[in-house]
Amino acid sequence: MVSPAAKEVFILGITQEGKTFRPSDWAERLAGVMSQFRPGGAAPGSHLSYSPWCIPTMLDGVKCVVVNSELREHEPMAWNFVLNFAHDNQLQVREGCLLPDAVEKPADPPGAKKP
Repeated sequence: MVSPAAKEVFILGITQEGKTFRPSDWAERLAGVMSQFRPGGAAPGSHLSYSPWCIPTMLDGVKCVVVNSELREHEPMAWNFVLNFAHDNQLQVREGCLLPDAVEKPADPPGAKKP
């Protein structure tokens, strides 16, 4: 069960038994199905990108889908769908918060002297 306070839920591509979930593109498929659920609702062409509420990614070499709690607030049936997908396939689910990537330092321009 996911707590109501959870900001994000991570559905990991590892079963409760520790096996890698197949097919290998499951995360992209799930996120693709959820692409219509987004801020402002579905729009022409929105199926061509992932919803910011359901994003496939890799964490520590494991495929996963990060589901934002905004989905629960705006589309409860879609939220239940992704959690039931995880439950039905015996996937591990974790609560957490995905931190943005660290900002990279811009490269020095060619010919610049280093201190």
